[in-house]
Amino acid sequence: MKAHWHPIEHIELLENGEAFYPRVFEAIACARSEVLIETFILFEDKVGWALHAVLLEAARRGVQVVLTVDGFGSCDLGESYVAPLTAAGVRVQFFDRRPRLLGMRLHAFRRLHRKIVVVDGAQAFIGGINFSADHLGDYGPQAKQDYAVVVQGPLVADIHRFALASAQAPARRRWWRMRPRVDLAQPRPDTRTEAWGAFITRDNEAHPTDIERHYRLAIRMAQRELILAHAYFFPGYRLLRDLRNAARRGVRVRLILQGEPDMPIAGMAARSLYRYLLGAGIEIHEYCERPLHGKVALADDDWATVGSSNLDPWSLSLNLEANVVIWSRAFNQHLRERLEHLMRHHCQAISAEAEGSRRVWRLGSSVLVFHLLRRFPRWLNWLPRRAPRITAATSHPAEPAPHNTEPPHAPTPP
Repeated sequence: MKAHWHPIEHIELLENGEAFYPRVFEAIACARSEVLIETFILFEDKVGWALHAVLLEAARRGVQVVLTVDGFGSCDLGESYVAPLTAAGVRVQFFDRRPRLLGMRLHAFRRLHRKIVVVDGAQAFIGGINFSADHLGDYGPQAKQDYAVVVQGPLVADIHRFALASAQAPARRRWWRMRPRVDLAQPRPDTRTEAWGAFITRDNEAHPTDIERHYRLAIRMAQRELILAHAYFFPGYRLLRDLRNAARRGVRVRLILQGEPDMPIAGMAARSLYRYLLGAGIEIHEYCERPLHGKVALADDDWATVGSSNLDPWSLSLNLEANVVIWSRAFNQHLRERLEHLMRHHCQAISAEAEGSRRVWRLGSSVLVFHLLRRFPRWLNWLPRRAPRITAATSHPAEPAPHNTEPPHAPTPP
């Protein structure tokens, strides 16, 4: 399977909610015909209500709006939020929504983890930023550091086509069938055009390894430099081996990982790899300012990727993900500047000496975590399972929303 490269007329890095939300809300406010949104998390906070306001206004002026949220990540989205949207004509959908069991969410696997917004088929946003206030700096110490891009040009047609098709639940793969083999050949785009892009996705059917293979190709092709910034870093052996081989042939490999992980087991899993990576000369920088939620990377002077996919078992083996691969010297340089700023001012470099002084029991627990987390998602994928469903919220007659559902300043975009 070959990548479909398309020219990019405009691409811009959007860092954190302060840059992302105003651009998305402005695009929706100017929409003429269609708005398609997929997101893992949508909360009823000031960001969620700001999105609600612009979607409601767009639907009332005749724009077709489809909002798809994950049934696990957005399980608390209530009727007071959904009903006014459906009454105005917004199609609100939940991916694999299931009731809680004894108050607990147990359907944590194979989630819709993509974050995509397409407006009028002409402008697309893609990255790792959800619609929640914890992507804004004023949220406090737990505010997330994250990235997205806004894209215009022929590449948007691929994203738009995918977003339309993904409104339907994926066909079920019989558990005994072998997965399709994927050709690792990837053509370089025509370098006479300043910016090219390819839209790549990961699913549990025809494209289970597409995002991983693009990472591996970039790592294996790199000649001078690699920078990977990931909130959750626990890839399989082949990608780790490619990183080590790159470092050993003289490529400067730098990883930006969480220093203050929001999930302790994720931090333990990543740190179980430190000695293996540092021993090959790979540099590791822990971001300690606040939780890191980014999923971005660059190679040499031209290649970069931004999207929803972490390099961990959930993203690489279970979840539905989407990334944009970018071939642009200007974009690559800007992303490098932002990541180097992060490393210089907000990260702590991890030394091989410090890792070598760990106690034996901690090393043993790390080995156990390494083998458990690396293998179990792929085992789960071979088990029989019910096909995930997309269910649409039912529409209600138009009526005013309850007076106490919105915070005082909710409609104002942050």
